[in-house]
Amino acid sequence: MKKKTFLAVIVLLTALILSSCTMLSLKGINSSLLNTDTTEQAPAEDSGDKVTISREVYERYKQFDDLLELMDTAEMFFYQEPDKQKMLEGAASGILSGLEDVYSFYYTPKNWKKRWEEDEGKYAGGGLLISANYQTGMCTISRVFKGSPAEAAGVQRGDILIKVNDELNVTAENLQDAVDIMRGTPGEPVDVTFLRGGEELTFTLIRAEIHVNQIESTLLPEDIGYIALYEFAGECHKEFEAALKELTEQGARGLIIDLRDNPGGWVDAAREIGDLFLDAGDLCYLVYRDGYEDHCYLTKDGKTDIPLVLLVNENSASASEILTAALRERANATVVGVKTYGKGVVQMVRAIGNKGAGFQMTIAQYLTPLGAEVHKIGITPDVEIPLEKGDNGAYDFADTENDPQLKKAIEVMLEKLQ
Repeated sequence: MKKKTFLAVIVLLTALILSSCTMLSLKGINSSLLNTDTTEQAPAEDSGDKVTISREVYERYKQFDDLLELMDTAEMFFYQEPDKQKMLEGAASGILSGLEDVYSFYYTPKNWKKRWEEDEGKYAGGGLLISANYQTGMCTISRVFKGSPAEAAGVQRGDILIKVNDELNVTAENLQDAVDIMRGTPGEPVDVTFLRGGEELTFTLIRAEIHVNQIESTLLPEDIGYIALYEFAGECHKEFEAALKELTEQGARGLIIDLRDNPGGWVDAAREIGDLFLDAGDLCYLVYRDGYEDHCYLTKDGKTDIPLVLLVNENSASASEILTAALRERANATVVGVKTYGKGVVQMVRAIGNKGAGFQMTIAQYLTPLGAEVHKIGITPDVEIPLEKGDNGAYDFADTENDPQLKKAIEVMLEKLQ
């Protein structure tokens, strides 16, 4: 009985923590709006082996009877000694998977640590950026980092990841498992299989320390500045501002911002970058399920007045779409490429418990400054230029000779500069 009471308390605390949601890592959002518990409850009274709780807490606890029964049954009958912590982690994952939202999920302590390593741009692995399409289930290589094991092995942008170590058939749903397998100790091998033009190719990657740069920039002919922004992570906004400063000092008359294959990231980083080109106003605004509008991502007066062209494609998502819409609607930017992915929701990201775990949860939809929806719709460019069939877009950085979308962006910029 004591054992069952102990398990009940653990599950109850887990449920209460998951339902509180009062802290938010998406800076600028009023976290008090997310507090789901608006009633005051009497504290539990502890008298030895008995704990007295309110009727409301008791009814809440009763919802978890089935979980407790499963845990008790596993403890008594499972053919091996069960790992209670893993069972609890599985329960937490199940609670969030019940939301049926691909952007809401639980991080085990191990994955939570890796999540922040990725954000800082330092980890041991193969050196790949992978875009998961939850509609097709395919996982496509959107970037191969320079000097990485993947580049040395011959992996190319546009390859479709289908298998890791001959033990995991990869889909969008289990991509994180594939990433976990590919990460590891520097010097150790991992076999990775891709589809390229209908042919299966297997490469052996020798894991190494990967240092991710989020920005590349250069001055193109005709004094056109060019910045490729690969992800809204780490210190990307500071890197972007430094690159912009260098280009303007070199005499850039216009700027092309390349957001192709940029999966998004921190909205606050998008706000910092947008603020360089916008006066006071909305970068975007959030709409919660009760209809409340939160104008929390604001830019301030003082901007770099320079003509803008944005390059986007079908893998430009989330924060990329937020920045694209804001610069088009408020800075007269011209958008070139193909329709964007269409991820118009934002997630709260925060730690949970005291064991190093965490979670992310979709908490609002965002709208553009002029009130347009993006979720499952995407952004249609002003100038559409799809790649020809069979072209995977695997061009070198700033390839003005062979990259048709970049060439078109340059043409559009020259027209704006006339």
